[in-house]
Amino acid sequence: MIYQKLILAITFIGLTSCSALMSQNTGKQSQSSSLMEYLYPDKETRKEHSEAIPVLSLPVNVGIAFVPSKGWSEDGINNTDQIELLETVKAAFLKYDYINRIEVIPNAYLKGGTGFANLEQVSRLYDVDVMALVSYDQVTQSLENNAALLYWTIVGMYVIPGNENSIQTFVDTAVFDVKSRTMLFRAPGINKLSKRTTAIGIDSTLEQKSREGFGLAVADMTTNLDAELSRFKTRVKEENVAKVEYRAGYSGGAMNGYFLLLAFGLLLSRLKFRR
Repeated sequence: MIYQKLILAITFIGLTSCSALMSQNTGKQSQSSSLMEYLYPDKETRKEHSEAIPVLSLPVNVGIAFVPSKGWSEDGINNTDQIELLETVKAAFLKYDYINRIEVIPNAYLKGGTGFANLEQVSRLYDVDVMALVSYDQVTQSLENNAALLYWTIVGMYVIPGNENSIQTFVDTAVFDVKSRTMLFRAPGINKLSKRTTAIGIDSTLEQKSREGFGLAVADMTTNLDAELSRFKTRVKEENVAKVEYRAGYSGGAMNGYFLLLAFGLLLSRLKFRR
């Protein structure tokens, strides 16, 4: 009787850990990049930092890049996907007249160092005044459900959806004035996906849903970023979050141009009336 129970226990453990034998991604996994660890790699750099009111020369040049992953771990998003996602973020900046150009910067340029010193080097290289840094945190979880008991045969591993997979993704864009080292604003984005899968299908499903999760989280973040960019103009005027200068040839963008055309139209109307 004892032996039978022992055999049953061993069988049960073997059955419920089949997916672990088929994949290294079972259980809870995470991949992330930390904005704080990149900008402030040690306590001393945090003590040295003191925020100042930034002076922005309009229209500004903006660089956008992903913050490198923590430590020596690989980035959760490959370089091709990073550039594609950053192009989506770039579109949120293009519609505003106080922005001159936007440079998409591969995060390989940020991997060589940490902190604002590295950020200043990159800004000089690309000739940008403001940097938008995108950080992320993605948690994947693959757990066996009751159907995993039917994994007894290799066929079962292919056809029985015995794993519950969930992917939660958080991304965040923090926009900094490089010269003053001051954060101007930030915008978050979140997404959560789930899907059942077979033991054999865990890796491909998690890879697919990981990429999908990043895309949807960035889309959510871009919506929030657009709102923050629109609000920033008002905050500069009402909250004095930054001082503004104008580059040669720039007088405030499309809105000022509209008023000039309006004034010109009124002037012509007056001249006609006098005649």
